[in-house]
Amino acid sequence: MEHVTASEELSATLMYHVERPVLNEGYIDSELLHRKKRTPKSFQRRIAEHLRCSSEKAKSVVFGFLPILTWLPSYPLKQYLFGDIVSGISTGVMQLPQGLAYAMLAAVPPVFGLYSSFYPVLLYTFFGTSKHISIGTFAVISLMIGGVAVREAPDSMFAVNGTNASQIVDFEARDARRVEVVVALTTLVGIIQFVLGLLRFGFLAIYLTEPLVRGFTTAAAVHVSVSQIKYLLGVHTARFNGPLSVVYSLDAVFRNIASTNVVTLIIGLVCSVFLYFIKDLNERFKKKLPIPIPGEIIVVIVSTGISYGMVMSENYGVEVVGKIPTGLLPPKIPDFSVFPSLFPDAFTIAVVGFSIAISLAKIFALKHGYSVDGNQELIALGLCNFMSSFFHTFAVTASMSRSLVQESTGGHTEIAGLLASLLVLLVVVAIGFVFQPLPTTVLAAIIMVNLLGMFKQMKDIPALWRTSKIELAIWLVSFFASVLLGLDYGLVVAMSFAILTVIYRTQCPKNALLGQIPDTGLYFDVDEYEEAEECSGIKIFQSNTSMYFANSDLYVSALKAKTGIDPAKLLAARKSQLKYAKRDNGERKAVHHYPPVKKNDVELGVTHEVVAGAKKQMDHVYTNGQMTENHTESESEDDFFLQRLTPIHTIILDFTPVNFIDSVGAKTIKSILVRPFICLCCAGTLLSDLRTLKFFFEPVTPDLIFPTIHDAVLHCKHSRDVPICPDVQ
Repeated sequence: MEHVTASEELSATLMYHVERPVLNEGYIDSELLHRKKRTPKSFQRRIAEHLRCSSEKAKSVVFGFLPILTWLPSYPLKQYLFGDIVSGISTGVMQLPQGLAYAMLAAVPPVFGLYSSFYPVLLYTFFGTSKHISIGTFAVISLMIGGVAVREAPDSMFAVNGTNASQIVDFEARDARRVEVVVALTTLVGIIQFVLGLLRFGFLAIYLTEPLVRGFTTAAAVHVSVSQIKYLLGVHTARFNGPLSVVYSLDAVFRNIASTNVVTLIIGLVCSVFLYFIKDLNERFKKKLPIPIPGEIIVVIVSTGISYGMVMSENYGVEVVGKIPTGLLPPKIPDFSVFPSLFPDAFTIAVVGFSIAISLAKIFALKHGYSVDGNQELIALGLCNFMSSFFHTFAVTASMSRSLVQESTGGHTEIAGLLASLLVLLVVVAIGFVFQPLPTTVLAAIIMVNLLGMFKQMKDIPALWRTSKIELAIWLVSFFASVLLGLDYGLVVAMSFAILTVIYRTQCPKNALLGQIPDTGLYFDVDEYEEAEECSGIKIFQSNTSMYFANSDLYVSALKAKTGIDPAKLLAARKSQLKYAKRDNGERKAVHHYPPVKKNDVELGVTHEVVAGAKKQMDHVYTNGQMTENHTESESEDDFFLQRLTPIHTIILDFTPVNFIDSVGAKTIKSILVRPFICLCCAGTLLSDLRTLKFFFEPVTPDLIFPTIHDAVLHCKHSRDVPICPDVQ
C-alpha cells in the first residue's frame, strides 16, 4: 500500500512508503502479471489490411503526398500574406546572385544556377512539409557536383587538336558536356531520394551525426574558398578534384600568382569588405531592421553597371559572366548512359543534401511548433531534383543563409518560396541579359563571404573538448578527411569512423561497483559518492553497455577486475576439493556423507569466482577427510564451499542499463549465473529477450532474476543468516 504525504514539520519534501514482498521474476511472471491474450494476424491478413483501399486511406495518401492540400485551403490571407510577400521578395533577391555564383562551383555556366533557383523551389511548394527552409542552390552540394563534372569532362578532353601542349580548350564544347553530366547526375540524385522516401528511409539522416555534418560542411567551406581564390585574383588555373585537391589548387594559384589581375583583385576585395560590413550590420540591427539590407543584390547591380560602363572585360581583362540566354530552355531527356559511373557520387549527394535539408527543417519546425515528415521531405527533394533535371538544373537542397532570411523577414508558409521562385523567373525571362557584364570576382566574393557562417563552426572544437572527446574526434576526422581526401571519400571515412565510435563505446563502457545510500533503496557508484556503502558479503556490479558477441568476454574480465574474484579459479578449486574429499572419505561416506556433486553445477557453472588466496583457505575445509565442525548438514554444497573460499557470498549483476543481448552474451551470463552465488536484476524488455534466447532452464531459473537491486539485496539478506547492510529494510 502506498502513502504520499508532505512533511510539514520537517520539510516540504514529499515522502513515499511502499510495503510489499521481495519479488523475483519467477513470481512476477507466474503470479503477479498475466499477459494479454492476443491472436496473431496471419501474413495474408496483414497484407490484405495493408492493401485495402478506403476513402479515408486514399485521402490520407493524397494529402501526405501533396501537403499543400492540407494548409492552402485554410491559408489566412490577412494574417500571413504580407509577411510571405516581404519574405519571398527578400529571399528571391538573395537567391539571384547566389544562383549565379554557385553555378560556378557546379562547373556550369551561371544561367543554369538561375534555372536551379526556379524549378525546384516551385515544386517544393507543393510537395514539401517545411514552412521556412529555402530550397535552391547550396555551396556544399554545388561543389560536390562540380567535382563530378570536372572528373567526367576534364579540360584535357576538349583541348584543340587533341593535345595539351597548346593549352587551348574548346570551352563551349566542354561546358555543354559538363551540363549533360550534371543534369544526368541530378536525375539520378532525384531518383535515389524519391525511392528512399518511398521505402521510408527518412531515418537515414540520423547516421550523419551533428559533429560529422558540421565538420564535413566546414571542410567543404575550405574547398569552396580555395576554389574561389583564382577568381578573386583573376588567375587561370586548372580545376582539381579528388584527394589532395586543396593542396594542388593552392599550389597552382601560387605558381601563377604573378599573373594576378590587379583590377579584378581590387573589385573582389572591395565587394568582400562591403558584403561583410552589410552582414555585420544586418546581424547587429536585425531586431530594428524590417528586412535585411540586400547587400548581395546591391553589389551585383552596382558592379554590373560599373563593369558595363567601363567595359572592364576588354579594357582591363576582367573576366565576366558572359552570355546569359533570355527565356527558359525546352525540356530535354538526360543522358542515361552515364548513370553507372555516377551512381556512387549521386548516392553521396542525395544523402548529404537530404541531411542538410532535414536538419534545417527540424530546427525551424521546433522553433515554430509544427512537425516535418522526414520521408515526405525525401520524396519532395527527390521530385524537385528529378523533375527539374529535365529543364537543365543541378541538384539542390536547403540553404542555411536564405532559410534564415526567409524566416526572419516574416515568412509563414511555402508561399514565400513560391514568390521567390517567381522573382527568379522574371529575371530569367525578362532581364537575364543585364547581368552579362557582371565580373566573376564579384560572385567569388559573394560565395566566400557567405561561407563565414560555416567557418564559425570551428568554435565547436573547444566546446566539444569540454563536453565530449569522442564527438570532437568525429568532428576532426570528418574535417581533415574531407579536406585532404575530397568530400566524397571524406564523407565515407567520417561515417565509418562515427560507426567505429559506437563500437568503441560498447568496448569501453563505464564499469562500477554499487553501494546503497543509507535509509533508501538507491544504489550508486561507491567510487564516486561518499554516501554509497557496499553491503557486507555482496558485490553489486554494473556495466553501462549492451551484451553481444564483441564484448561478452570483456564483460567477464571487467567483472573479475572490479570484484577481485576469479570464477575459473573458484570452479577449479571446488572441483579439486570435491575430488580430494571423495578419495579421503572412502567408506566413511555413511558417517560423514557429503551430497553428490550435481553434474549441471559443475559443467554449467563455469565461472565461479575466488580470490587469489583461495587454495590456502581450502586447506581448512577438510581435516583428515572430514568436514570441519562448523559445517552442518543443512548447508548446501555451494554454500559450504563459497563461504570458505571467498568472503563474498553473492554477486548481483545490474543489467538495467543494458539495451539488448544476443545469444553469445546470454551464454556468457548463463555461465556465471549459478546458484546461489550470482543473481541478476534487469528490465522487462531484456527479460523478454532472455526468454526468446531460451535462457531459462535448470540450473538457471527466473527466481534468480529480480526487478530491482533492492529486491536482490533483500533476498540475499533473508536467504542467509548473515548481516548484510544495516540500513537495508
